[in-house]
Amino acid sequence: MSATFHDIPVQRLDGSKADLHDHAGKVVLVVNTASRCGLTPQYEGLEALYEKYRAQGFVVLAFPSNQFGAQEPGTAEQIQSFCSTNYNVSFPVFAKTDVNGPNAHPLYVWLKENTPGEGAEDIGWNFAKFLVGRDGKVIARYAPTVVPSALAAHIEAALSTPSP
Repeated sequence: MSATFHDIPVQRLDGSKADLHDHAGKVVLVVNTASRCGLTPQYEGLEALYEKYRAQGFVVLAFPSNQFGAQEPGTAEQIQSFCSTNYNVSFPVFAKTDVNGPNAHPLYVWLKENTPGEGAEDIGWNFAKFLVGRDGKVIARYAPTVVPSALAAHIEAALSTPSP
């Protein structure tokens, strides 16, 4: 298992390799997403947070997952089109990812294992959120039903912490 958040390899939606080191020193909100979920309108709130705070060093990283009710069945192209057309998403969207089970992506294994006070509990549904500080450590985990706007104060507090 990778030692730090920034060391975990991920893939962009187009399948190319991505480097979380690109987000070192930033406050990161990691979210497992789906296009056909009752919580899908949260994309709008996630984009609003990204637009509001990105100049201060904040980024949203979306990881589509088809593990909950098969609510993300589309191809990479369909997911990208959906996000762009319906929610004008400008934050990074990564390759479809398992968040639980034997094929869980190492990022989600790491997030669950490194969330303070949570243990390694499985993700319960789409739009679970993890706030990662500038130092690459998990600050908090939020339930899928927590709307993005409710995270503003937490993001502001994390942004007020200097980069390591």
